[in-house]
Amino acid sequence: MTVTLALEPDRRIDEVHPVRRPGNNPKRRVAATNVLSQRERTKLAEVVRYKASGHHKRNPGDYGLERTNPRPTKSLCDNVRVVTLAEATALLKRGVTSGVFSDFRYGMFPKFIWCVDQTGEAYEARTDARNPGEYHGYRLEEDDDMRSHIVSVWKKRCRKVGK
Repeated sequence: MTVTLALEPDRRIDEVHPVRRPGNNPKRRVAATNVLSQRERTKLAEVVRYKASGHHKRNPGDYGLERTNPRPTKSLCDNVRVVTLAEATALLKRGVTSGVFSDFRYGMFPKFIWCVDQTGEAYEARTDARNPGEYHGYRLEEDDDMRSHIVSVWKKRCRKVGK
């Protein structure tokens, strides 16, 4: 059965029909540890950029956002606490250097990068084909199966590199 949706030109399908993120999304799988060498990861970490999205913020913090517009279907990165721009950038880069990113890429940039902060909160950052290398991030919520998986992967990979 094929379903065709007629959308207004600037509307995305998730704005018309919000759905939970799929639990078995192949683009959301963690890459094997040998996908990039440590040197390649370091180079990649130097060029990834964090750019906040008002859709994932309750508080504009120090992100330079004029306003926030949290959507009910989006995870909030500041739901538990405010994460500063410097910390968000550091988490993004640490996820890359620790090798916790997706296999699916836009050019040299992984679609997803994950990190776990010092309090044990797991975060996911994502980029898209329009702005590869520019990431926005959000906290993985308790009901997202990916959260426990990322925490497990993080413990295994970061124990080896002393993080």
